[in-house]
Amino acid sequence: MSDGIFIGGGGPDYSDAQKLSLKYANRHGLIAGATGTGKTVTLQILAEGFSAAGVPVFLSDVKGDLSGLAEAGSETFKLHGAFSSRAATIGLTDYAYTAFPVTFWDLFGQDGHPVRTTLAEMGPLLLSRLMELSEAQEGIMNIAFRVADEEGMPLLDLKDLQALLVWVGENREALSLRYGNVAPQSVGAIQRQLMVLENQGGAQLFGEPALDLADLMHVGADGRGQINILEASKLMGSPRLYATFLLWLLSELFETLPEVGDPDRPKLVFFFDEAHLLFDDAPKALVDKVEQVARLIRSKGVGVYFITQNPDDVPEDILGQLGNRFQHALRAFTARDRKALKRAAETYRPNERFLTVDAIRDVGVGEAVTSMLQDKGVPGIVERTLIRPPSSRLGPIDADARRAALAASPVAGKYETLVDRRSAYEILKDRAAHAAAEAAHAEEVAEEQSVAEREFNAGRRYSGKRVERSTAQRRGGSTAGSFGEAITGAVLKELNGTTGRRLVRGILGGLFKGR
Repeated sequence: MSDGIFIGGGGPDYSDAQKLSLKYANRHGLIAGATGTGKTVTLQILAEGFSAAGVPVFLSDVKGDLSGLAEAGSETFKLHGAFSSRAATIGLTDYAYTAFPVTFWDLFGQDGHPVRTTLAEMGPLLLSRLMELSEAQEGIMNIAFRVADEEGMPLLDLKDLQALLVWVGENREALSLRYGNVAPQSVGAIQRQLMVLENQGGAQLFGEPALDLADLMHVGADGRGQINILEASKLMGSPRLYATFLLWLLSELFETLPEVGDPDRPKLVFFFDEAHLLFDDAPKALVDKVEQVARLIRSKGVGVYFITQNPDDVPEDILGQLGNRFQHALRAFTARDRKALKRAAETYRPNERFLTVDAIRDVGVGEAVTSMLQDKGVPGIVERTLIRPPSSRLGPIDADARRAALAASPVAGKYETLVDRRSAYEILKDRAAHAAAEAAHAEEVAEEQSVAEREFNAGRRYSGKRVERSTAQRRGGSTAGSFGEAITGAVLKELNGTTGRRLVRGILGGLFKGR
């Protein structure tokens, strides 16, 4: 169907075609259901349908099963007979096996193309969320990003931020006068969290070349949209990193893409699997940001589909934005489960043939209770739908097939080589080296002076100059120096004495030792 994606068959005998209108596909959606009820297959057939319609897709492969999209199904597969029978039942007369264009991505660069961003693009809010910082620590993170911007020091990778935080800690007195209190304990706590993030593999997320969003929106010469699969089976070991990365990517799409109004089909469809990880213990500011993105990104031509076990995992304000629903079975084993089941049923437009609450409880594997937007964006009547079988392989592909897909990818070789250009770490390292060299030179000059010269110079501390009134304006200059000059003056003052010079050499010179 050129104007929609065939989902499956509904009605008493499953012969009524159920489809997702491409015109309303960017109104977002929800795929929910208990473990083992068929959510992954629903996600797979939706990705196939969007790709066939020329719509690029981004999804995460949490269990490793969705790599099968890159390979056609087979008649030798054990479920071939069941798939063929189901296709006949729901009226899918042109059912055939086929592979789809797939690009594999991996934050760790092992099972897909490396995907990176910079610290500057991530920003202090999401980075603080990623590291679970307190409000005071988040404030210092904001100060660090502000200083980096004012001082022209790009923040690209973790070592840039680690070096900048050392500089912030050393200059905390001057910074506190302008930005507020900078406690050394908070700086130390942030450094510890950065170390934890680095140990979890987060260092590989930050750097260049950063991901170009255009590479996620590729449409092939055959008119099919590229399916971008993020390898997430290892990433799920760091759930906060997983959720923050996907939220960053969604935010980047929202901030970068132009307004397109109401297109005939989406420009990109984004599937957010294990959506509960995004909202667990999330601060209100973060939930508000997600709600804003979900509400406004529709006009950018992007559809967002959340996948989770229970609709209650998604905040109510965001759940109300999800117009296309694919609800697999919810089991009611406890009183809490029964309440959740009832709440889920209340969100659907009723069908006189059955009770929605019974249907959600009783649908089998491969079935779902569906409701999709119809003309003028009106929610469709809820229907028990037998989901169509996938055309691609059900299950993961082997290592050789993955390597072949990576070699044939439109971005092959673009992100594999890490680029480490001059940024905050290198700038601060050069400043430290320059300060240490000046301190060493001053110490050598002092040591070469005779005892009499040193005593004479020490005795000339009174200049005899007339002290001007504090309200008098300096001639030929401004009444106040820049913030950078104030910092420089403070540092030079500390360098006047031999002990100060040695201290600076020891701290600043040793800061970058072994890097």
